[in-house]
Amino acid sequence: MSGFKRDRQGNTKRHGDGPKATAKPAVRNAFTPMFEGLRDELDAHHDRRARLWKSSRDVTALSKKIIFSLQRVRNIENELPPNIQGEVDSRLAEVSQLLAVMAPEIQGINRYRYARSLDCLEELVEALTFYHYLKTQTLISHKALTPIVDDLVRQGVAASEDAVMESPEAPESAKESEALTIGLTDEDYLYGVFDLTGEMMRFATTSSALTGKLAGGDTEDGRNIVQDMHELGSFFEMLPYRGGPKSIWEKKLEVTRQSVQKVEKLGYDLKVRGSERPKGWIPDFNSTEQEAED
Repeated sequence: MSGFKRDRQGNTKRHGDGPKATAKPAVRNAFTPMFEGLRDELDAHHDRRARLWKSSRDVTALSKKIIFSLQRVRNIENELPPNIQGEVDSRLAEVSQLLAVMAPEIQGINRYRYARSLDCLEELVEALTFYHYLKTQTLISHKALTPIVDDLVRQGVAASEDAVMESPEAPESAKESEALTIGLTDEDYLYGVFDLTGEMMRFATTSSALTGKLAGGDTEDGRNIVQDMHELGSFFEMLPYRGGPKSIWEKKLEVTRQSVQKVEKLGYDLKVRGSERPKGWIPDFNSTEQEAED
């Protein structure tokens, strides 16, 4: 009897039979416009947050691709290989367009209201600081990095003006458009540099395996990546402690300590046992297995 149900007398009836309840007219009073305004404000808030999450996800993905490209570099030098430089430039152009769309939504107090939707900025800081390190063997400061990110916003606005102007928060004039900023916070920068230490550790490992020496060492004081990691590790250890034992700060600090220790061990192996392991050395697993059987 699918599609049927019984009434109180046991007779079957189809769905929808009988009198239909009429919708009661909504009651309106002096407070109705206020609640309707709050409803519209909440709808706009959730829509804005959803747009920022989507753009943030795309910026994170592009920043990771930039880092993957940079990990193919083998030496610290002023000019990157042309193919890698081209990949970095094209992905930064895509990032700039996404930032240009995001910027109008996070001006003023919204920059802090939607801070949790902007995790991509940590990944972007990591990519830009790694890029700067591979070219200069120095850490770019927060003060110097902020205008670089703002320049990306302006480039994105210039390249995709139509897309930016379609945003509900679009600026009304070209002058306002030029004044758009992302506003990197201290946490964006510090968390990004925390993650940079992990990329430096990976770079040190792969470059030393292929070149037979530690990256760097071409500066006047002969500083290599081990000393750079020491300085970064000491920098974070000296900063005022933030958060409890399970905070993001504590977790990132612990990972940084591990990265520093790995690069120290790498430098020790190259210094002490470098002659035993020529450039390009890899373990001979077949001979190792044969010796174990004997």
